[in-house]
Amino acid sequence: MDFQPSSSRMLHELSQLVAIPTENPPGHEAVAAAFIRDNLAPAGFDMRLDEYKPGRFNVEAKLSNGPGPVFALNTHMDTVPAGNGWTTDAFTLTERDGKLYGRGACDCKGPLIAMLESLRLLAAQRTGWSGTLIGVFTGDEEIASEGARHYAAGRPKIDSVVVGEPTGNTTFSAHKGSLRPWVRVAGVSAHSGSPHLGENAIFLAGALMPMFDEFHRDVLSTRSHPLVGAPSLTVTRITGGTSDNVVPDICDLLIDRRLIPGETEAEALAEITALLQRAQDVHGIRASIIGQNATTGGATETEVGAPIVAASLAACKAAGVNEAGPFGFQGACDLVHFVDAGAQGTVIGPGDIQVAHKPDEFVPMDEFLVSASIYADVACRMLVR
Repeated sequence: MDFQPSSSRMLHELSQLVAIPTENPPGHEAVAAAFIRDNLAPAGFDMRLDEYKPGRFNVEAKLSNGPGPVFALNTHMDTVPAGNGWTTDAFTLTERDGKLYGRGACDCKGPLIAMLESLRLLAAQRTGWSGTLIGVFTGDEEIASEGARHYAAGRPKIDSVVVGEPTGNTTFSAHKGSLRPWVRVAGVSAHSGSPHLGENAIFLAGALMPMFDEFHRDVLSTRSHPLVGAPSLTVTRITGGTSDNVVPDICDLLIDRRLIPGETEAEALAEITALLQRAQDVHGIRASIIGQNATTGGATETEVGAPIVAASLAACKAAGVNEAGPFGFQGACDLVHFVDAGAQGTVIGPGDIQVAHKPDEFVPMDEFLVSASIYADVACRMLVR
């Protein structure tokens, strides 16, 4: 089918959506959810806004068009905080040298607007496809994926999905997961004038950290996935001490453990627990896992030979993408939750993940405009009449 997205409409709507702050925290996606509803309802979609917790929303748009499979487009409404260092206003879409600047332009309001346009195009050309078309726009992807987790917990019937994240309009069929446990190192407090009477938990943590580095280098780096590479482990935060003149009796370390497809959170936690036990047996360091920070979720992959991967690759190539994939996404995203609910899927979107979350975040205008056609093309290939 020949799809002709409206560039003027897409640019206008991206400007409107970027102007709606959905910084997470706190998220507050209500205004963005209403914006999506108001733009898709006139095209004939059944709209449902789900306030899964106070002020936090998911949006589902559904259009049934005869017998056939169920295909979904998904991305998220929230963004990271704007932060400092912008050369333009973060909430005013600014075009410069073929790039569209604004918080969320790349991650993920650009993909979201392209999906809205593709859904309208498909609704206007219903004779070319058969089945059920769904748009799912979730909250809280940037912190804990509470929106996608909530949606997937309802076990929606979705056969295949394309998740919008910045991939340069190439096809990604696998992504890493993330796990962030807190490890507490125990010491013995004492007056800092007589430190020999205590055990400095910060010093003990310092002795533990090379063991983490060794585990990353000698164990995790030897594992590999053909699309996402090796898993990893590093320390990203450290806190300890209660007073200037007290030997600290605890020191807490935040571990960032990146998972690859095939690894589970339980297995990763068990490996860290075993490492901590070895630290005690060999060095007398008493340490344990005391909790975890929320993350987007685990790793996942869709088999390279799956129909959704073939359709995604074909659509990207038809749009002029020379090296269409499939590739692996180094970060985590909401695809894992749709896969857990029974779907197969890929990740496609305009922009470069390396400029996401930064000041002067941008999406290339040409990638943004063509991505609407890619999304519609994938849908048609999956919803064959």
